[in-house]
Amino acid sequence: MPVTAVVGAAWGDEGKGKIADALAAGAGVVARFQGGRNAGHTIVNDLGRFALHLLPSGVFRPGVTNLLGPGVAVDPAALLEELDGLTAAGVPAPDLVISDRAQVVLPTHVLADRCEEERLGARAFGSTRAGMAPFYADKCLKVGVRVGDLFDPAWLRERLGRSLASRNVLFRHLYGREEVTVDGLCDHLSPMIERLRPMVRDTGALLRRRLAAAERVLAEGQLGALRDPDHGIYPYSTSSSTLAGFACVGLGVPPRSMDEVVAVAKAYSSCVGAGPFVTEWRGEAAQELRRRGGDRGEYGATTGRARRVGPFDAVATRYGCRLQGATSAALTNLDVLGYLDEIPLCTAYRIGGRETTDFPCTRDLERAEPVYQTFPGWRADVSGIRRWQELPDAARRYVDRLEALIETPVSLISVGPHRRALIRRQPGAPDA
Repeated sequence: MPVTAVVGAAWGDEGKGKIADALAAGAGVVARFQGGRNAGHTIVNDLGRFALHLLPSGVFRPGVTNLLGPGVAVDPAALLEELDGLTAAGVPAPDLVISDRAQVVLPTHVLADRCEEERLGARAFGSTRAGMAPFYADKCLKVGVRVGDLFDPAWLRERLGRSLASRNVLFRHLYGREEVTVDGLCDHLSPMIERLRPMVRDTGALLRRRLAAAERVLAEGQLGALRDPDHGIYPYSTSSSTLAGFACVGLGVPPRSMDEVVAVAKAYSSCVGAGPFVTEWRGEAAQELRRRGGDRGEYGATTGRARRVGPFDAVATRYGCRLQGATSAALTNLDVLGYLDEIPLCTAYRIGGRETTDFPCTRDLERAEPVYQTFPGWRADVSGIRRWQELPDAARRYVDRLEALIETPVSLISVGPHRRALIRRQPGAPDA
């Protein structure tokens, strides 16, 4: 029962979209299992540059079924806008299916997210303001609305009423806002329901049939291990589990079905949002790395915010790979580092005078200082290289050391934004 999970090894923004797009070529199904439109996966192919937020990264592969599982936060307006954007760009309509058990992100969730971040001011968590925390709060409080509820008007109104009962108290008394009405929410949802209807089905049954037929399923995660609410840098985390293990829950497939976990990491570190970031560069060094990073610089695909950047953090990434149960790693943006004379790599943290290679809780992480090992740079453009043996010696030594530190074999190396700018490496193979 073959399931491959593609997940983030660190804070998110690792380039998972490109890796998922590449691996989707061998899949029958590409499935999102958690999160919503609060993060983006950037894909560059012959049709152009695309930032996907809710759609799985298989939408550019003919014959692939793209699936949103029960664990996904489905914002109908954002989803349909994204589909329309693909059509306008000349992309053939993808085969998309949505779980009837997935839950709906409502305008009230987005409003509540924005109001809370504004209330917190300088203490805000750096939310994307896409409604995730209020959405998952309602889900846990059992007042959420499922996608399948949209097609029964009486049932939908009853569910919306339950959701608004407590939410309006907060709008009125905590945020000083007007109350939201059931009629208003129904008016918002009504134009989208018939467009969604043909896409909605029991995706768990579909996946079980496909797995029984030995089709490869690619489970695509959002953000990275360090944003997990249980194991990451809480409270600067997201609201759903970002770990490969959650794919079984968020899709409804058995744990024994997963045989590969590809953890994606950048050749340096980057993140969007608040929270501790031990190897962060500031000033001119950060500006230069940010300018060179990615196909349009290091800016969030969803928010457009400048990413925080710095040297590769092997302590954080090894921890992330362990959490993910990574069977291999994909290293992205190696080409970006070609301008540096020397490349630092964080091998340990110093906390209160003591060195450690273990990733600590947030309280100690705030006090951590990086311990670096420095490598000579290769001062070359490697974006045209497609074979491991053709990389400069210094680049191969850097990857080899990074691989040893994260204790995970690096099987894929991205050297540019386009889907073809990829080196498929056999770890442990001779250099010549």
